[in-house]
Amino acid sequence: MSLFDLLASRRQSAHDAAPPPSVRAGVQAHGGRNAGHRREIDGLRAIAVLSVVFYHFRLPGFGGGFVGVDIFFVISGFLIGGILWRDVCVRRTISLKTFYVRRILRIAPAYVAMAAVSGLVGYMILLPFEFREFGKDLIASVAYLSNVQFFRDAGYFDAAAESKILLHTWSLSLEEQFYILLPVLMLLLRRRRRLLVAALGAVFAISLAMCVLVTPISNVATFYLLPFRIWELLAGVLLAIHMYGRGEDQATSPVLSWAGLAAICGAVVFVVPGSAFPGSQAVLPVAGTVLVIWGGRGDNAVNRLLSSPPAVFFGLISYSLYLWHWPALTLSEYYLDAAIAGPLHVTTLFAAVVGLSWLSWRFVERPFREMRFRKPAGIFAGAAASSAVLLALGGTAYVRDGMAERFATPVRMHIDASADFLQDWSRCSVPASGAFEGVEVCPIGPDKPPTFVVWGDSHVRAFKEGLARLADETGSAGLIIWRAGCPPLFDIRKEESAATRSQDADCTRANARIREAFAELPGIERVLLIGRWAYYAEGKGVGRDSANTIRLSPAEGTAGEDLPQPALFEKAVLATIGELSQRFEVLVLQQVPEVPFYDSREVARRLVHSGSAAQAETAARFAVSRPDLVRRTALSEKPFHELAAEHRIVWLSSWNGLCAADTCSVLHNGRSYYFDNNHITNSAALDLRHLFDPVMDDARRMTAQARVQ
Repeated sequence: MSLFDLLASRRQSAHDAAPPPSVRAGVQAHGGRNAGHRREIDGLRAIAVLSVVFYHFRLPGFGGGFVGVDIFFVISGFLIGGILWRDVCVRRTISLKTFYVRRILRIAPAYVAMAAVSGLVGYMILLPFEFREFGKDLIASVAYLSNVQFFRDAGYFDAAAESKILLHTWSLSLEEQFYILLPVLMLLLRRRRRLLVAALGAVFAISLAMCVLVTPISNVATFYLLPFRIWELLAGVLLAIHMYGRGEDQATSPVLSWAGLAAICGAVVFVVPGSAFPGSQAVLPVAGTVLVIWGGRGDNAVNRLLSSPPAVFFGLISYSLYLWHWPALTLSEYYLDAAIAGPLHVTTLFAAVVGLSWLSWRFVERPFREMRFRKPAGIFAGAAASSAVLLALGGTAYVRDGMAERFATPVRMHIDASADFLQDWSRCSVPASGAFEGVEVCPIGPDKPPTFVVWGDSHVRAFKEGLARLADETGSAGLIIWRAGCPPLFDIRKEESAATRSQDADCTRANARIREAFAELPGIERVLLIGRWAYYAEGKGVGRDSANTIRLSPAEGTAGEDLPQPALFEKAVLATIGELSQRFEVLVLQQVPEVPFYDSREVARRLVHSGSAAQAETAARFAVSRPDLVRRTALSEKPFHELAAEHRIVWLSSWNGLCAADTCSVLHNGRSYYFDNNHITNSAALDLRHLFDPVMDDARRMTAQARVQ
């Protein structure tokens, strides 16, 4: 699982046959088991790990520091590939047992220590939902599938990534996947070395081409998955093969070292995180690393710098430093409920991480790596036992939903709300043809032709459990269509600060397709619209999400460019409902009250970490006054009230179930009904499901009465 592999032991093990003199120089050239220690590679590792650490610590000038991982991939491929090639050339075979014993001894001890300590600290401070996610990530990491897990979850550069304590293990998993394949391939083709080199070169070329071509389509896939990254490791392997047997006396130009260092520094400073990486941008740090290693035998200023004591020190502890820096940073920021910022805080945490990493290297890494008695059976058994312990920890956290019993009852209502949004969307699909071609639709109720459609934004998702339960209870079949931050309105486009340009465009395309679908749908009688209406009319969030902005503009070919946003919103509402009401009965749900400064996770963290000192402060976040709420919703509700007065829509009030005479609160029946400041929980949706009686077939035949619970 390593990004870095320290050079093999300088001493020959008793059972290893020494290579003949004719190839000994080549062994030394790539850092094999008989090699002298190449200090400049330690220095190169230092550049790599410090680039990653400084990037994560948000230091200016290291905006592309994440390319340190690419540097590590090349170094790892060079060292490990060189050892395997030496075995092919000298011993004519590869001992898989010996290879994996070395991997375990060099990698597993420090990783197990890091994962165990992170799990212990997580148990003490993480909320149940977060600890549950940690457990899932830990299982993936132990199984060498972290990269696949995080690929499925989100991108490396997403804001949500900052809360994933084991995010950095994606690269460790990717490496181990590579080292499962490489030794086997080299073993199979050991007698046909030219074919082996050709095969490695072909895979290198194909992987590089795929990385460059697929990144514009899905940079998350090319970032995390082995097929798109294998070329970086193979760059090091092919370099080791090229350098094998050439000896220390073959001169190399200082230009190689200087050009390589310049390429690496340029990548660290100028490569930009985001959708264009890795792609062709990854070529710069990879090529730079190849050049520095290639020129590493020469006596020049670059190699002297890389061989200096400070560089060698950070190179030696680089694996431990990589392992420990990210959990230390994420858990510290989590506990303090603030980003580590300012010279004093950054320096203090960095010093602590370096000290911890040295201890890990000195008392965990090195003793295991230098073990004199290596019985494979015992080592494999120890690795299996350690893995079993970590899997048990992760499995327990996951199966027991983060072990909520760790916390006192007063905090539990907010803790429970923070986890009460997981839902089953397995019935959803994206039709390849038909009315909703290309749009995700989710059936609810019995398996029969739908009679209603619920269309909206993430507030539809929040109400999903209630809608689905009521549909089952009444035997009503319907379709749910939702897209986060996408108003269910025709003839407008949106630009949202919390969305990418691609997501904004997807909203416009989906709404256009939905419009066409409504003209084709047979059997649909009613359409329910749900949205965060005030957000669209006002153009921004409120309270804790007031920095989120959304700008509406007329769709192409539509008038209204000069209208202020509230007027444009009203125009779109009237046009949308005017069109829909010609074919369907239209119902609109009043936006749930926004409670500006509430967030269940934030409140729970404050109560857990600050105790009674946070009680008064957090209590002020639990409610909003009706006058404030009326002012917030006045513009957005104006067109709906007019339409309801004209009996052109059915207006479903959400406030009756969430508000008292003067205030609207998140707390009801000893529970929090809100996940954040504008989304309700699944439990709340179930309790409020009878809001939607007018939408359901059988419920419409029942005696009309208010049954909001």
